[in-house]
Amino acid sequence: MLIENKKIAIVGGGMAGLTLARLLQMEGADVQVYERDFSRDVRVQGSTLDLHEGTGLEALKRAGLIDEFYKHYRPTASKLRIVDKDLHIKFDDHDHIAAVAENRPEIDRAPLRDILLNSLNKNTLVWDRHFVSMEKHGEGWILQFKKGQTAYADLVVAADGANSKIRSYLNAPNPIYSGITLVEGNIYDAHKNASKLFEFTKGGKVMAFGDEQFIGYGTKGDGSIMFVASTKAPEHIFAEPGNDVNIKQQVSKWLKDNFSGWSVVWNEFFANENVSFIPRPQYYFPLDQCWNTQSNLTMIGDAAHRMPPFAGEGANVAMQDAFELAACLTNGNFESLEIAISYFEKQMIQRGAEATQDTLENSDRMHSTTALQQMLDFFGEN
Repeated sequence: MLIENKKIAIVGGGMAGLTLARLLQMEGADVQVYERDFSRDVRVQGSTLDLHEGTGLEALKRAGLIDEFYKHYRPTASKLRIVDKDLHIKFDDHDHIAAVAENRPEIDRAPLRDILLNSLNKNTLVWDRHFVSMEKHGEGWILQFKKGQTAYADLVVAADGANSKIRSYLNAPNPIYSGITLVEGNIYDAHKNASKLFEFTKGGKVMAFGDEQFIGYGTKGDGSIMFVASTKAPEHIFAEPGNDVNIKQQVSKWLKDNFSGWSVVWNEFFANENVSFIPRPQYYFPLDQCWNTQSNLTMIGDAAHRMPPFAGEGANVAMQDAFELAACLTNGNFESLEIAISYFEKQMIQRGAEATQDTLENSDRMHSTTALQQMLDFFGEN
């Protein structure tokens, strides 16, 4: 096996990195995952994920975790309401026995991450390791972390997300701004702190379209709501937000100004004392991106094919990266690590480009003057 007697460092403990670690350990590999979070409970884990056949679900099947997934998935979360900017219901999944997306079961990120974490060997995950830099050392790398810790690896896999620091070591191209900026908002105890919009979901999710803008939200199993509000905008509108208080004031004003034609009910999100905001200008990597393959370094997930979230492909493609790379490193079909990684990267770049193209096309539809009708047509046909 190409990775026999080799130390593998996966930088980033998200879905892609943890899936890869699990699959490699099933083949006896020596793997460590380095994660900047202080512990497994320290951070909000983002939106609910819908996993797809052939990608996310396939990864869990190969990892032997599909039964655990179905113990924790949320059937009601797939139920969808499509509304206009005044919350007039135009399509309601709750009127149907089966949700339109029932073949894409949904799970909150936190329990999915726990399933993957619990599947790993003890001490695989090294917490509180914020990657800073790395340098060549013989045939491998010495990794440097923020608090002065170091680690050696024969092979490094960058799974450190859309703002990957490791990507630059492959001289891969820079991201392109998509023309869309979104704000992510999180509200805990939503039944109390955003009661009207919480009740409106009926345990599912809501997509609202109007004025070439979009708001989407859903409840999570812990009783919180995560919402996104997106619109066409200049790239650097939140270039220097300052401290947390300043961010909240700035973003709240921006939302109220830009969505001023929307129902005042949405102010339960925009002007909520209990909300936390994260501004997220949306970028993607060039569809024709390429880089020179190295024998001791590669990348997966958002680090390799960053894209907006408007087609639900990011996490699924990332988990496919994990099982495709694991196969290339362990299936015995390649003469060297460099050949195996080269084959993986060519296939991964093509998959990522196709997913990115679909996402950009869907983003255009969702932020068009006819967005509501286009989405009604789409879900009506399906």
